[in-house]
This record gives sequence, structure tokens and C-alpha cells, in this order.
Amino acid sequence: MRRAVPLGLYLLALQVAIVLATTAAAGLLAAKIQHDRIRANYASQMLSVAESVAKLPSVVDAFSSPEPSATIQPLAELIRKSSGATYVVVTDTSGVRYAHPDPARIGELVSTDPSPALAGTVFVGTETGTLGVSLRAKVPVRSASGEIIGMASVGILERELASDLSEDLQQLVGWLGGAAVLGVLAAALVTRTVRRRIFKLEPRDIAHLLETRDAMLHGIREGVVAVDDRERLALVNDEAMRLLDLRVDPTGMPAVEVLEQGGLLDLTRAKEDVSDQLVLAGERVLVANRMTATTQGRRVGVVLTLRDRTELYDALRELDGQRTLTEVLRAQAHEFSNHLHVIGGLLELERREDAVRYIERVGGGGALTSAAVDGAMGDPALAALLLAKSSTAHERGVLVRLDPDFEVAQDAGDDALTVLGNLVDNAVDAVGAGGTVQVLVRSDATGVRIVVSDDGPGVPESDRGRIFELGVTSKPQRNAHGRGIGLALVSRVVGRRRGRVEIGDSSLGGAAFDVWLPSGAAS
Repeated sequence: MRRAVPLGLYLLALQVAIVLATTAAAGLLAAKIQHDRIRANYASQMLSVAESVAKLPSVVDAFSSPEPSATIQPLAELIRKSSGATYVVVTDTSGVRYAHPDPARIGELVSTDPSPALAGTVFVGTETGTLGVSLRAKVPVRSASGEIIGMASVGILERELASDLSEDLQQLVGWLGGAAVLGVLAAALVTRTVRRRIFKLEPRDIAHLLETRDAMLHGIREGVVAVDDRERLALVNDEAMRLLDLRVDPTGMPAVEVLEQGGLLDLTRAKEDVSDQLVLAGERVLVANRMTATTQGRRVGVVLTLRDRTELYDALRELDGQRTLTEVLRAQAHEFSNHLHVIGGLLELERREDAVRYIERVGGGGALTSAAVDGAMGDPALAALLLAKSSTAHERGVLVRLDPDFEVAQDAGDDALTVLGNLVDNAVDAVGAGGTVQVLVRSDATGVRIVVSDDGPGVPESDRGRIFELGVTSKPQRNAHGRGIGLALVSRVVGRRRGRVEIGDSSLGGAAFDVWLPSGAAS
């Protein structure tokens, strides 16, 4: 099996290759531009010199003299040397040279075609002559009357152009070499920085970590929500999306747009970490833990872990009720002993009828009976809930009774059970032993109305505007597991159903909670 190339070496080699390839491409382009510029400059220079020679009055006048070359040759050589051209050649209309760098070739025909210039056209290009390949310019020589009487040709050898380009390229290569060295050093620095940022992990290690992370986060039964230091969601696993009723992955979105104000959002903004705190998310009761996330001693965000504890919340409420019930039973133990002594005495006196009447008098109801909830039989689940709540309240010394107008014509629905259960529990807690709770439920095709009244201390006017907020409670905080959630849950169910909930004064002397849940409004 071939061994994988280390990431650091791979990154360095890749960046060096990119730097060298870019530098080479830039060098070739620069050389091409420089070559074209040098040729263009020399071509312009040759053309300018050729035009100057063709228009020089001494040259034009010499064409009408018996020995034109005697005048033109010295002038051509002087111009050639001063302009840096390789040659300056002047001919007549037949192409016979009047001037040439090699005097021996004067009087001979030129080696290249003079016809374009003799036809009145200016020619600039590369041709091969007696001195070699050269870049040349040919222009016609005209008399004072405008008649073409000859041609002036000025050129420079290509090897001289190459020599000039070579000098420029040497400087260019030096600069490009320096740039390549700097690029390689920068690549090494970037590689080192990247390796340090990824904790010197290799790609296979990173892939393994990501696979393990995804398997762990999306496979665990707890919701995980990570919020970065800019209050944006960095991670939301599958269970968290289920608990928060999210349809699309909110990763990258602001936390304020996803998390609930007063619940999880406030938890992310807390200054200290918390453990096992009950919060509401929609209508779910969650147990949340908040932990500050740090990297290399620097705070980078917070992590929330969430567990669905809707059932646990109900169990905790039952636990509080059982604790209260235990205290009540302890207080009644002596009274029950006295009752037993009376019954025992009556039996010893053989007064069985009096004993039976005494048992009926002290051991009778107080709780609802099945006959008493006939009005609730349109919804058996509601009737069962009322019987269970009444029985529990009776054990705590609280009387639960039905309003005379109680009538359930059809199934009230799960939302009504949630609302009724929480309101009855709160009322029983509020009145304590010896109190009375009255329940009214009316259900028909338009909706369900629930009214729970009690003879407890009531709800102060100052608290009625905030009693439905999460965490707000008027009950003692001792052993108060999940206090401040029941009414908040009621409020959310009512809001989802687009109903209403009102708090007023009960005819019994305490508080009255009046809830309306319209039919067909559940979202």
C-alpha cells in the first residue's frame, strides 16, 4: 500500500509549483511584451531615419548630379553611425545602390525587392539581405515635383535586436527569480500556519474526526446546539432539530431567529454555566445544560445539551404532590387512630349499627364519583382525568367539584386535557388542605371552554400580566421542581390554538382561570 504524502509537504509542494508556474508564465509574457516593444521601437526608429534620408534636400538634389553616390554615400554613413542603424541604403528607380555600408557594393542592384517603395508604398518588415536578416524600413525618395526618383532603405540586424532583448531579459530573470524565492518562502510560512491551525492533523485524521463527530452528534439521543461568539448557530444535531420543531438545518443563522426568547436564547446569554435546568421549547419541557466552549483558553461560544423531559416534568409534579400528600397523611395519622379506637369500642359494645353509621360518616367521599362526572362522558379521557385529579386532591384534603353547567358533548381533544390538568394541579397547590376547586368544562362544535376556580389566595393584580411567563410562580420554592412551567405551557397551547385565557376573581373567593380553545384552530 502506497504511503500517503504528509499534508505539510503536499501543501508546500503544491504552493511552490503554483508560484513557479505563475512566475514562469509571467516571465514569458513579460519577455513577449518586451520583445514586441523593442521591435516596435526599432521599426519606428528605422522608419523615421528612412523618411529623414528620403526627404533630405542634399540627397534629393544629388540624384540630378553626374555622380550621386559621391554626395549620398558620406551622408548615409554619417546618418547610419549617428542613428545606430546597421545600414542606410539609397537606390535609384532601377534598384541600383547609391549608398551602402560596404562601398564595394555601390552600383549594384539591391538584393531584395524594391518595387513596393518605388511604387510609392512604405514598407516595414523583416527581410534577408547581403548583411543578413534585418528589420528594415523602405520609403520612396521623391523629387521637388513629387516624382519618385529612388528609394531609401534603413535597417538593423535581427541579432542586434536579440542582443538588446537579452540584456533586458537578464534583468527580468533576476527580478522573477527574486519573486519566486519570496513566493516559496511565503508558501512555507502559509503551510506552517495552516498546519498549526489544524493542529498538525493529516487529512485522514481530519476525515476520521468528522466521521466520528457526525456519527456521535447525529446518533445520540440528546439534542446538541452550539452557538458561536457572534450568536450564530454553529451546530444543531438531528435530535435538537426534532426537539425544537425545526424543518431545515438552521446552521449559520442568528440564534435570535431560531431560539426562543426567555428560554434557550436567554440560556445562551447567561454568564455562568447551568445544569439540568427546565425550559420550555414550544410546548416541550426540556432539561437543558449550558457549557462554555473554549479553545486554547479562548472563549469561542456556548454549547447547549437538551433532553426531552415532558414526561419527567409531569412526574416531578406528581412527586411534589406525593410529598405534600405524605405530610398530610402524617398529620392525619393520629386522627385515623382515634377513629379506629371509636370503631373498636363500638364493636366491643356490640353496637354494630352505630359502628357502620360512624364509618359512613367519617370515611365517606369528598372525591368525584363516576355518577358525578356523567356530564363528561362525551370525552372518556376527560372524565378519567377528572376522576384521577379528584382522587389525588381528596387525599391532600382538597375538594374538587364540578360546576352545575359542566357539559362535554364531544371529544375535547388533547390540548384541553393539557390545559385542564395544569390548571387543576395549580389550583390544588394554591388552596392547600381544606380548600375547594371548582371545574367547568363545556365542549361543542365551536370549541372548548375551561374554567377552573378556587378559594385560595388568588393572583395579585400586579402578577396577572406576568403569571404566564416561563419561570414565574407564586408557589414556595422549596422542592419546587419545574415551577413556573404549567401556566407557561397553558399559554402556549392557547396561543397555538388562537384562543384566549383570562384571570379573574372567583366566586369562591380565590382565582378563576377562564380558557377558550376554538375548534379547527390548531396549527
